[in-house]
Amino acid sequence: MPAMDDDDRPKKKVVHEIGQDLALLSIKELAERIAVLNDEIARLQTAIASKQGSRNVADQFFKK
Repeated sequence: MPAMDDDDRPKKKVVHEIGQDLALLSIKELAERIAVLNDEIARLQTAIASKQGSRNVADQFFKK
């Protein structure tokens, strides 16, 4: 049976737990986690901006 190449194996989803021990992670794994967290921060900031926009419109409507 042929050996599977690393590229053929399913990729494990990068998950990060707050407070997790980082000692056993490689530099690559740490960088991947930073990228995941940066993407999540951007997603949260977009949600805040959207909600703030809706709130501003509602505030203007009800303050008239």
